[in-house]
This record gives sequence, C-alpha cells and structure tokens, in this order.
Amino acid sequence: MWPIHTWPVASGCWRHGLRRRLIIGSAIASLAFPGRALCAEPLKAQPVADGVWFVQGEAALGSTANRNFISNAGFVVTRDGVLVVDALGSPALAQELLDEIRRITPLPVRYVVVTHFHADHIYGLQVFKDAGATIIGHQTGRDYLTSDTARLRLSASREALAPWVDERTRLVPADRWLSGGMQLELGGERFLIRHAGPAHTPEDLVVLAQARGVLFAGDLVFRGRIPFVGQADSSHWIDALGELLALQPRLVVPGHGPLSPDPAQDLQTTRDYLVYLRQTMGRAARDMQPFDEAYASTDWSRFESLPLFRAANRMNAYNTYLLLEQQVDK
Repeated sequence: MWPIHTWPVASGCWRHGLRRRLIIGSAIASLAFPGRALCAEPLKAQPVADGVWFVQGEAALGSTANRNFISNAGFVVTRDGVLVVDALGSPALAQELLDEIRRITPLPVRYVVVTHFHADHIYGLQVFKDAGATIIGHQTGRDYLTSDTARLRLSASREALAPWVDERTRLVPADRWLSGGMQLELGGERFLIRHAGPAHTPEDLVVLAQARGVLFAGDLVFRGRIPFVGQADSSHWIDALGELLALQPRLVVPGHGPLSPDPAQDLQTTRDYLVYLRQTMGRAARDMQPFDEAYASTDWSRFESLPLFRAANRMNAYNTYLLLEQQVDK
C-alpha cells in the first residue's frame, strides 16, 4: 500500500518495485498500447491567456496506459487565489495538476468548479478537497453521484484503471450545490457560472472568466473528436451551444480536445454533429427503419475521420435512435 496522500508516479517511466498487480497491469496494457504502457508523459499546463492555463487529455478511451487522462481541466490565477475547472480522471493526475499550479503560483486553490460528474472529470477531486478547496457543482449532479451507477462505475474503474484509480479513490460531493448559475468573485475578478443542462448531462455547468474572455465549456464542446452523447438531452444540448455563442467568448477551453481560438466554428461543429444525428436517426425512427439498416445507409463521411469515430459514433447513433423512437411512440 502506498502511503496516505501519495499516488503512483505518473510522470516519466513507471518505477521498479511497485506491487505485483502493477506489473501485470502494465503487461496487459503493453499489448494494446505497445511502447506506451511503461511510460507516461508528464502533465504540462498550457497557457491560454494572461493568468489562464489548461491541461489537455488524450483523444482516447480511458486506460491504464494513459492513466485516464482523457479530459481537460483548467485554472485561473487571481491575486487572491486560484479557481480550477474540473479535476481530471484520477487522483494521481489531480496531484500533478496541483503541482503544476504550485509551480506557477504559490497562491492556494480556493475553488474547483465541476462542469459535470462523469468519471474522467471528477476522480481527482479528493486531491483538491484535501488541499482545502471549495467544490462547486450543480445540484442535479448529486443524484448521479449518490446513485448505484456511480458506485458501480467506480468499482469497475478500480479494476480497469489500477493503479491510477484504486481502493483509496473516492467520490467527492460538492461543498456548494447550485440550483442555477451564480456570479463568483475572486481576487477582484468575476466568473460567470451558468447552468447549461440538461444537455451532455443534467448538471452541466460552464464557467466564463469574464475579464479574460475565456469560456470553460466542459463536455458541451468536444474539439477535434467525436462527442460522447450517451443518454444526453441532445435537443437541449443544441440549444445550449447557441446560448454559449451568445456569450461571445474570445477563447474556449473544451472538455476534450485542444484550445479553441475560433469558438463560433468549434461550437458549430459540435452542434452540426448533434443535429445530423437527430436528423438521420429521427427519420429512421419515424419510418420504422431498423437501426442496423439505418446506420449502414447513413453517410458519415463528414465525421468518420475524427478521433474516436469508431469507438463512439455507433453508440451515439443508437442512443439517439432509441430516444427519438420513444418520442415517435408518444
């Protein structure tokens, strides 16, 4: 067992002497990720604007090889402390993020805003909670966090993502549950926290650093890869993207993918994908066309070159088909 408040080494190569299950896990991972399982690139904060930084996860599914580093997180340094948006997919990653923040500023992390409670954004929360930060989330996320689904997901992750997610990884509730949005002031700066759900999830929050013109969009925006739709309210998601455009951000930090210097184009790309899903699968549902036939006959050429198309697109289409089929039945 590692000492309390320490986590597996996540920067550089894995060290000798770890437990036997780490050796087994890395051996298995090396079969799927040749040349990568034994080494992990250190997390590095990228500058966004004056005092604003983010870290970018891989365009991949979570795995032992990538430490579940598949989502983005960001932070803003003010004169009185730091505001962080999301906490990454494992405690080890969160500790690396906290170390990066401390490399940039000695000021404490005051707040962590959780855009939504999917595993790749929250498994690092305990590191920031233990460091004294106040966790902010939307109250509809509490239903998921206390559900059997969240508990079972964590249990499965402890097996699939060991050693990065293990028996010490815990689900951390917010200290402040919002019923809507809020204006947060820190170090003389204003942050607009807006409830954008139900969209990608019921609890979606976005954060606008108003003086910097930087929008942290969470998983409402996937840049350069196929979005994960899951059980999303895709109709409201489309509307929410229009509302984000109305904020006129100068830059957007998406939940996945690189920084967006052209928010209008990137928000539109995510919107176009969702609209296309609803158009094609909605038509199939209305015509009572079997899903397999509808999927095979749909022209996916605009999107099939994007990362994770093969992993996510069919599932996205099927969930959208089922959703719109239910609406037709009503």
